[in-house]
Amino acid sequence: MSTLRRRLLASHLVVAAVGVLALVAVGLAVGGVAVQRRMGTTHGSMMRAAEAQQAFADALPLALGWGAAAGIVAAAIAALWASRRIAGPLAEVQEATRAIAGGDYTRRVPRPPEAELAGVADDVNALAERLADMEARRARLIDEVTHEMRTPLTTIGGTMEGLIDGVVEPGAATYERVAAEAARLRRLAEDLSTLSRAQESTLALALAAVDLATLTRDAAERLRPQFEHRGVGLAVDAPRPVPVTADADRITQVLVNVLGNALAHSPRGSQVAVAAARDAAGALVTIADQGSGIAGEDLERVFERFFRGADASDRPGRGIGLTIARSLARAHGGDLTARSAGPGRGATFTLTLGGDRRPVTGDAGADGAPVAHVTWRARCSLG
Repeated sequence: MSTLRRRLLASHLVVAAVGVLALVAVGLAVGGVAVQRRMGTTHGSMMRAAEAQQAFADALPLALGWGAAAGIVAAAIAALWASRRIAGPLAEVQEATRAIAGGDYTRRVPRPPEAELAGVADDVNALAERLADMEARRARLIDEVTHEMRTPLTTIGGTMEGLIDGVVEPGAATYERVAAEAARLRRLAEDLSTLSRAQESTLALALAAVDLATLTRDAAERLRPQFEHRGVGLAVDAPRPVPVTADADRITQVLVNVLGNALAHSPRGSQVAVAAARDAAGALVTIADQGSGIAGEDLERVFERFFRGADASDRPGRGIGLTIARSLARAHGGDLTARSAGPGRGATFTLTLGGDRRPVTGDAGADGAPVAHVTWRARCSLG
């Protein structure tokens, strides 16, 4: 593949060569004609050396003038041709980017032969694909959120109408049903609010000295009834304290989201293993399941906003739990990563806290705990 640098060099050489050739050719032609005319004035007699020298001197300016004019015209034509060959791909890139900015995510840039321009075209095409995928997932999220809101609202509305009409008997069971649906709506609103703040790349953390092992055990015990109901085992290995400086509520949210994801993808009779420890890199929590696994190309995509795997049509969730979890982990200066041997072979998620990145602490909060106003860019996309 040619490079833009080589093409620019070649175009300059072509322009120069065309100009020189035109100069020489026209100069020789005009000079020859001028000398022939001067020789004709001698009436066929032999031209003396002085006369020949004078004829050459008289013809040279005329030949150079006409040759220079022809060289400039030829060079201009060659330069125009070369510039169109180079500027054409740039114009296509510009036109495509304007179309993509206008919402036409199907637009693609043809791949030019120059390596540099081909790289730009590939980046623009990749950007269009990601934007199209993001837009499709946003539309799907709206549909899913609407569906999830409709069910609890219908339940609450129907129950309240029944209570008003006297069809439904008031009692603890009725109130519990309404409270459960209201809690479901509240969780949905909280998830969407957290995701919105994550997309804005700002989040406030109430930092304090906490034990990551205790947070891990508490999060596991909170979800243990759901694991038992689904027939999935839950083993926790966090025997020693793992002190960290973190927002306990946010880290618990990370652990609950990842544990919930592991439960959703674990078949009955399998087991999820949770472990908290500290190594040279810092504090870490690993959550390993024996579930559906993750394809290699999806190991990063599972953290993208609104991404749900091909097998997720019959699973609960909105495709934002892992996105929120990774964003919160990175807000603490850590990370959340995934690894899997492939589909059907389970997956392991690792939460790491510590290392070189640290949240920035600010003023103390109302309860005396330091508050970190953290700004970060969620690397969920190329989300």
